[in-house]
Amino acid sequence: MTSATMFLRRRARLSAAALAAGALVLSACSSGGGGGGDGDKQSQGPGEDKTTSANYSIGTKADSAGPAPEVSGAKKGGTVGVLQRDAFNHLDPGQIYYSDVLTNQMLYNRTLTSYKVDDKGRVKVVGDLATDAGTASDGGKTWKFTLKDGLKFEDGSPITSKDVRWGIERLYAPFETDGPLYIPQWLSGDGNAFRKALPEGPYDGKHLPASVLDTPDDKTVIFHFAKPHADTPFATAMPNIGPVKAEKDTKQKYDNAPFSSGPYKVADYKVGKSLTLVRNEHWDPKTDPVRHQYPDKFEISFGHQFADSTRRFLADQGADKNAMSFSNAVAPEMTEKVLGQSDTKARRFVEIQPYVDYISFNMDRLGDVRVRKALALAMPNGQIVQQMGGATAGLLATNYLSPAMDGYRPTDPFGKKKSPAGDPEKAKQLLTEAGKVGQEIVYAYANTDVQQKVAVVVTQALERAGFKVQKKEVDSNTWRTAIAEVKNQFDIYRTSWGADWPVSSTVVPPLFDGRQIADGAQNYSHLNNSKIDAEIDRISAIPDVKQAAPEWQKLADRILTDEVAGVPVFYNRQFSLWGSNLGGVKYHPVYGTADPTGAFVK
Repeated sequence: MTSATMFLRRRARLSAAALAAGALVLSACSSGGGGGGDGDKQSQGPGEDKTTSANYSIGTKADSAGPAPEVSGAKKGGTVGVLQRDAFNHLDPGQIYYSDVLTNQMLYNRTLTSYKVDDKGRVKVVGDLATDAGTASDGGKTWKFTLKDGLKFEDGSPITSKDVRWGIERLYAPFETDGPLYIPQWLSGDGNAFRKALPEGPYDGKHLPASVLDTPDDKTVIFHFAKPHADTPFATAMPNIGPVKAEKDTKQKYDNAPFSSGPYKVADYKVGKSLTLVRNEHWDPKTDPVRHQYPDKFEISFGHQFADSTRRFLADQGADKNAMSFSNAVAPEMTEKVLGQSDTKARRFVEIQPYVDYISFNMDRLGDVRVRKALALAMPNGQIVQQMGGATAGLLATNYLSPAMDGYRPTDPFGKKKSPAGDPEKAKQLLTEAGKVGQEIVYAYANTDVQQKVAVVVTQALERAGFKVQKKEVDSNTWRTAIAEVKNQFDIYRTSWGADWPVSSTVVPPLFDGRQIADGAQNYSHLNNSKIDAEIDRISAIPDVKQAAPEWQKLADRILTDEVAGVPVFYNRQFSLWGSNLGGVKYHPVYGTADPTGAFVK
């Protein structure tokens, strides 16, 4: 498992549902949707038992072999249109961390490992370029990956271990700042200290020593970490742990023309306007357990607001019949229309994402745990969800971990399912016992239309419980910085988080490790408890992610009930719709987006 100190550098990741509602998701990976059904009878997470625990496992060598299972009814040919609101901020796999570009890179970029999703939403971590999900030794500090035969770049040249090494070593260069840095940090030091090991990346002819990153032959990649990392197979599925051909590496310009190892390649890219991906004829499906190559091309265009893309998918005319979106959600104001239009049932899904919205409590200012418990009891989760877009935008949260996390259990210590509007009576009783009736709470919120509406219902609920609320509106452009300041002058504020992969080592440590209290870090509640930190270290050292999963849930519940660092409000959901002439669109439970890798034109 990852050491707590590995989480100092995190990145903001936005979910489509959150974006639609003017929400903020602070995290490090994706957003999404998959599967059909009625809006009020939706699945609640990936896997068969979607209300208790996500179904994730490490696949075998056989699971890692290609080709990917054929999609029923799939045909070759045609063009898939993709309507996106936001222009992609990066194409360089080394810089990718947002949900829309995570999804996009699956079409042209391959990694050491990847996620194989079956028709029931169950996820296996499998070898992508590698023959399996990796072999650990030395107590989990050493990981060996063997590359498959027949791997090629878009020019037909073979992909070797030296290309994977180059792809990793270029992450040390000073311009590679926006992507996940787990592997370089695990190899060479926390924070930005790792860059000292290779200050210019591989561009000056220098490489990491074999005692750190070894490629003894063209087929073998060996990581030598300073500490054990049981979740290495998940970290090597991040988009930047893959091959880059040195001769094609144009450094910063690589963002505009990445060299393909996947089933598609970049044919035309107009920055901020459009991207065209066409078939890569040198991709061999026999090597790939995840992707297909059904359409001839993907025509991706930007600037489509959610209402625009929803309207076009509903109308289902012309080329829009063959169109989808990776991350645009159904516009909240059009939800009922989509659910009421019968022909959309087979071409929509509502799925839970790996994102949780919270109201964080500033423990530096709210020192009395009874006050924090009263706030948690009084918080009107259900009303907040309604303001955010209702059932298709979010599912009422009962604990800190999303059902999209492995090991999740539906614990509910504050009785949110029973009292979704809050329990003002119990809250006031606690305040009375504490002698704090009438305590003033400085409630900070972003000045978006949605958050202004949320502020009204939160204020009313807290005042019913005996609090006096001072609302503090903050410019949405500076919101993230404001709440991440350790000395901020707020008592409560909305925060959100999404896991980099479905293991809670990417949730509990960054949010609740007291050693991570710093301006810009994500311990928003400023929880600083050495016993919690020691427990984080203990669970991080467990060499099996499956054994660690229930321990993370226990610790998260302990933090919620004993420390009350904040109250979980809702689990984000993705409501997606696409054209009637597309098949094979499904949900990607890890990225939280619509998955295009099996899409086809009927």
